[in-house]
Amino acid sequence: MQALVPTKPMALGFTLHFGPSLSALFLPLSLTPSLSSIPHLVLLESIIQVESSIFKGSGGEPQKTWQPSSGVPKLTKVEQQKPSESSSSLQTVNDSGPPRVSTKDLVSLQLPRPLSTMDLALPPRHGSDLRVAYQGVPGAYSEAAAAKAYPQCEAVPCEQFDAAFQAVELWLVDRAVLPIENSLGGSIHRNYDLLLRHRLHIVGEVQLAIHHCLLALPGVKKEQLRRVVSHPQALAQCEHTLSKLEGCVREAVDDTAGAAQFISAHNLRDTGAVASVRAAEIYGLEILMDGIQDDCDNVTRFLMLAREPVIPRNDRPFKTSIVFTLEEGPGVLFRALAVFSLRNINLTKIESRPQRKRPLRIVDDSNNGTAKYFDYLFYIDFEASMADSRAQNALGHLQEFAIFLRVLGSYPMDMSPMRA
Repeated sequence: MQALVPTKPMALGFTLHFGPSLSALFLPLSLTPSLSSIPHLVLLESIIQVESSIFKGSGGEPQKTWQPSSGVPKLTKVEQQKPSESSSSLQTVNDSGPPRVSTKDLVSLQLPRPLSTMDLALPPRHGSDLRVAYQGVPGAYSEAAAAKAYPQCEAVPCEQFDAAFQAVELWLVDRAVLPIENSLGGSIHRNYDLLLRHRLHIVGEVQLAIHHCLLALPGVKKEQLRRVVSHPQALAQCEHTLSKLEGCVREAVDDTAGAAQFISAHNLRDTGAVASVRAAEIYGLEILMDGIQDDCDNVTRFLMLAREPVIPRNDRPFKTSIVFTLEEGPGVLFRALAVFSLRNINLTKIESRPQRKRPLRIVDDSNNGTAKYFDYLFYIDFEASMADSRAQNALGHLQEFAIFLRVLGSYPMDMSPMRA
């Protein structure tokens, strides 16, 4: 792989525009040793328009040099070390299905880093320009949520939630669609923690009705099953139905579609899976029982994440998500919630999570001894756009006594009908 580096020192903030597929490329400090000797950062205001053809000459070979517009030093290409095996797996197109992004591969990449043609080598499918990451394998409910949120997208499966977040940050995909809460199982705490750890923005939400089925290999009867595998929440949501299967044990795996894939790959005729209808179609399984969830009102809410926020508006219903921390004391949380009540703003979600870096706060009182308190982060969703003066005034009021406050996103509410 080759990289563009300047033949003489260049200031940070230099921007290249490559057309619609590459919005911007920032050359970091690590590209050239001479940049570290610059005493001051000088922003180049010149915007260089460069056609995407700079990466390819005739016959698909990279061009040796290119000449930018006036006032900017000439850039040349130099040889760079070959990428490691771990990073090359991110750049390979899998003919048998969508590319998979693993956490192990992503953590080896360093931020910030420039965009390259290798990073964007995976061509969009189905005529789409949008790649959307989700956790799981094809046939997962998260894939269905991604398709509902972005109907013409290319869905990219990731092994873990962390990998989906990092895939967006590293420009390997454009969006991520990840679950945040379920009407029966409650909140997905892992994703609440990742929202704070990463700097992505919530740009939308989508609600998906969950429809569970009991799947098995063709010809297998439910009386022949000795175990049922699925995601722990899926097993819990079908507790009443699965308890009627005599002599059948339940085993938890990472995701519902992964359970169906496991049965199909290993030809397990004594094992069933709780998964979706689409998972049965993909992995060649038969549906033994349809709609086996204990509660028909089983809905999962997913968040749509992007590198840039959407512009808040007042012409349609918006929701805003924030996270904050407070000092310990009587009535402090009441005061925090009152800033919304005073302005007639409806709260739709309140979630508390202990702070990982400082889980306990120790208060030494000479009269009452030493007290230990859990230090909490509070996540709140409320029905108002950040373009609304009520929301702006409420957060300004909250900031007066909150130790920490961050807006995770202000985005359109999902008003569409729910479907599995």
